Amino acid sequence: MFLCCRLREWGSVTTEHHHGLQKTLKLHSVVLFGLAYMAPIIVLGIFGVIAEKSNGASAGSYLLATVAMLFTALSYGLMAKHYPVSGSAYTYVRKSLDARLGFVVGWAILLDYLFLPLVIWLIGGAYLSGEFPGVPFWVWIVAFILITSTLNIIGLKVADRTNFVLMTFQLLILAIFVALSIAHLVSHSETLVSTTPFTGAGGFAAIAAGAAVSAYSFLGFDAVSTLTEETYDAEKTIPRAIVLVALIGGAIFVVVSYFVTLVSPGGTFDNVDSLAEDIAKTIGGSLFGAVFLAALILGQFTSGLAAQAAVSRLLYAMGRDGVLPRRMFAMILERFHTPAANIVLVGIIGLAAIFLDVATSTSFINFGAFTAFALVNVAVIGYFARHRSDRLNPWRYVLLPAAGVIIDVYLLTQLDEKALILGLSWLGIGIVYLLVLTRGLTRTPPELSIDDAG
Repeated sequence: MFLCCRLREWGSVTTEHHHGLQKTLKLHSVVLFGLAYMAPIIVLGIFGVIAEKSNGASAGSYLLATVAMLFTALSYGLMAKHYPVSGSAYTYVRKSLDARLGFVVGWAILLDYLFLPLVIWLIGGAYLSGEFPGVPFWVWIVAFILITSTLNIIGLKVADRTNFVLMTFQLLILAIFVALSIAHLVSHSETLVSTTPFTGAGGFAAIAAGAAVSAYSFLGFDAVSTLTEETYDAEKTIPRAIVLVALIGGAIFVVVSYFVTLVSPGGTFDNVDSLAEDIAKTIGGSLFGAVFLAALILGQFTSGLAAQAAVSRLLYAMGRDGVLPRRMFAMILERFHTPAANIVLVGIIGLAAIFLDVATSTSFINFGAFTAFALVNVAVIGYFARHRSDRLNPWRYVLLPAAGVIIDVYLLTQLDEKALILGLSWLGIGIVYLLVLTRGLTRTPPELSIDDAG
């Protein structure tokens, strides 16, 4: 997912850069890379939450989210073409608009970074708790945090090839899930063609509320921008790959949620956070239910491992560059050469999962994401304003990004009330910190050296 991709951005890619990266990747390889880090199986991991939010219109919510992501993906593609460097939204806004606004975007994304491990552990814990109800929920959360934190402090890394293997496994599980869903519907003489998964029973407002949460499944579609220096004809290939990853991911999410909704219609369930496991048992029996649970937990564990590693290194880079206090965040454990204090801090934050539910926590993530997405679209318009003499196409550089801004802002307003309060509070803290850091905006905020953050 979003942070899994960052492990490569903050780690191996930057390290190898100094030895000279070779252009070996073509379009299909880059697209596979992006899909691997999107973790497609997450559509089942949060299916119950989307079904409840959308009042039975999960497919409609994913379709709306796909449209929103495609507008934003087009903007990311344009920015990747003009700024073929790491940094994503932070860099694009900083260079196209303003360094201070770029800092605000980076601060908003930091909310995603800090909470993503928590959400990953929470989803895994919810499914394990559903399978083993006799074990207290907090035990699973603490176990995830202790094991993951220990491995990250030691310095264990998940290889990219492992991610490709896991992606293939996930796609296989999703394909089997859909096939078994169709077989179940046919055996019970249920229709395979229906508009209900797209319309639900709550109208457009419910669909939009579901889309606001389902956007979480797309986080990571911009990961391919980190492969610029290793890709043939990167100026054309990377923008195409970003759009294809969002489009293919969206198609997977819509198809899977459509058939799963037909098997389990409605918007009210007893076990929202782990609904897909019950559905897996319904369509494939206990054996498939166990296989599905193992696949989901394996994917969540490796994602949590990479997410915690990535955010701890981001915090280290921000401390090293003076964006955060150096004494606290720029410390390295000498024995293992890892930012152990940051890893522990992320683990402590993750303990909040004990008191949260999946819907609220994913909304926290999406607040920062929608903020960044909207401002990347604005950055494209800003780039057009600065470079109109280059005869840029107003349709691509103004109208489409403007539509992206409107959709992103609208979906942001549909988030959970708690998420909006937390997100706005976080932005408020960031603005105050920016004023202190720049002495009342009289200085340019320090720039994060993203290329060296590994």
